[in-house]
This record gives sequence, structure tokens and C-alpha cells, in this order.
Amino acid sequence: MPDTIALKTAEVALAPVKSFDGPNGKKPKRVLSPRNIMLYGTLFVAAAYYLLPLYVMIVTSLKGMPEIRMGNIFSPPMEITFEPWVKAWATACTGLNCDGLSRGFWNSVRITVPSVIASIAIASVNGYALANWRFKGSELFFSILVIGAFIPYQVMIYPIVIVLRELGIYGTLTGLIIVHSIFGMPILTLLFRNYFASLPQELFKAARIDGAGFWQIFLKIMVPMSLPIFVVAMILQVTGIWNDFLFGVVFTRPEYYPMTVQLNNIVNSVQGVKEYNVNMAATILTGLVPLVVYFVSGRLFVRGIAAGAVKG
Repeated sequence: MPDTIALKTAEVALAPVKSFDGPNGKKPKRVLSPRNIMLYGTLFVAAAYYLLPLYVMIVTSLKGMPEIRMGNIFSPPMEITFEPWVKAWATACTGLNCDGLSRGFWNSVRITVPSVIASIAIASVNGYALANWRFKGSELFFSILVIGAFIPYQVMIYPIVIVLRELGIYGTLTGLIIVHSIFGMPILTLLFRNYFASLPQELFKAARIDGAGFWQIFLKIMVPMSLPIFVVAMILQVTGIWNDFLFGVVFTRPEYYPMTVQLNNIVNSVQGVKEYNVNMAATILTGLVPLVVYFVSGRLFVRGIAAGAVKG
């Protein structure tokens, strides 16, 4: 037996070794290929196009006016100061008022929160009904909503002013909230309708067989499955309402001006010296809320947009 084992070991040792011509599989792509250079070069230019102004705004807002007058807008601040931010928030003058952006911020919050809630609530029910509860004339109703999403706002301003005046709410926050809610509904209804149409119809039919009604299906089945599209609607509405200037300046009085109107009044003020650091700080403060909302829920935003575009 030992001789047999030794013989087999010797045969294995003397067996010819197979030679390999080279590595198997696909040839690895070059990192610096023309395609990658073009792709990443384009992305770099696009990123610089948007980030460079933001960089200038941030470094300018952290400088004092003597340093700004030296003229190098791209240099980092030699001595960081937050005084421009404090002034932009609390003491910058907008006409006769010198309370900065603080009053406009709280006005924007009081406008944005109820407008977002009302428009999303109504549009989600509209989209659910159009996707799952077809009624006579539903396609015509949907077509009118889609057309309404593309009507220029400027065309509707004067008629809305007349309506709000007759209702006694022109120049109030309530009137502006109603305007934002109405103008946000067409595009939101389109998004919700497409999203609900992309969900499996078997769920809706099974719930109907089990005896569930309109609101039970909507609240217990559709809403829990629709978090991404609700996030999309929230981001679109928050961004659109918070950044709005036209409606804010037309439909409200000075004491109810939103943050964007206050920002315009600060930047275009003709009183005293033009303080670029305060203007930059005020601009960043005004755009901070939509940026935070988007960065916190950006992944759900992309998911919801993709899902809402599946069916039309």
C-alpha cells in the first residue's frame, strides 16, 4: 500500500502543468479613456458652474466691508465675521422697517406650511380618484387640469385680484395661501394620478372585493404605499412656494411680505452704503430652507419622480 501511494504521488508530480495564455474575462477599461474624460469633464464643468457662485456668496458673507473693497472676490476671508448674517436676519432695513429677514421668514412659514398641506391633500385625492375611480367625464376633467398646469401665472393675476377683493381676503395671508394651493394642484394631480396608476390594480380590486370603500382604500392602502410621491410633491411645493416672489408681492401687504420680497427690498435698498456681505448672507438665508428639504429627502425625490413617470 505505501508503494502504491508513493507511485501515485510521483505520477501527479511528473504530470505536465497546463499553461495559461493570459487572464480570462473582459479586458478592463482604461480609466483615462476619451469617454471617461468627456463624461467627468462635463460633470466637473457643470458642478463648477453651480458651486462657484455659491462659494463666492459664502466667502463674501463672511468678510467685512473693508476686506470686500480690496476687490478679490475669490479669496477666503482673512478674518471671519458673522456680523453680516446677524444684520441680515435682525436689523437690515427694508424701507421703513429695520427688522431684517426675520419677519419675512415667519411669514413664509405661515404661507408655506398650510399651502403645502392643502395642495397635497387635495391633489392626492384627485389623482387617486382619476386613477382608480373612473367616472363619466374623468378624462375631460384630467385634460382640463393638465392644461391648467401650463397656463402662465401672469395671465391669471388680475382676475384673481378681483376675486380675492370681492371675497374680502385680498392682501391677507389667507388669500395668498389659497392662490398657492390652487396653482399647485394641476401638476401635483398629474403626478399623483400617474403614480397611483402604476400601482398594482390587484390590490385595489382585492380591497373592493373585501368591501373597502373610497376612503378606506385611499388611507389604508394607497397612502402607505405612496411615500416617495408625497415627498416629491412636498419638495416641489416647498421649493415653489418658498421661492415665489410674484404672488408674494402682488397678493399681500408689506406686513405680510414673504422672505423673497424682503430679500428683494434689502438688496435693492438705496439707503446708505451697499453692503454686499449683508446681501449675500440674506440670499443664503432665504434659500436655506428649500436646500435643507431637498438634501434631507433627495433620494425619495428621485424615486418618486421615476415612479410617477411610468404611466401617463
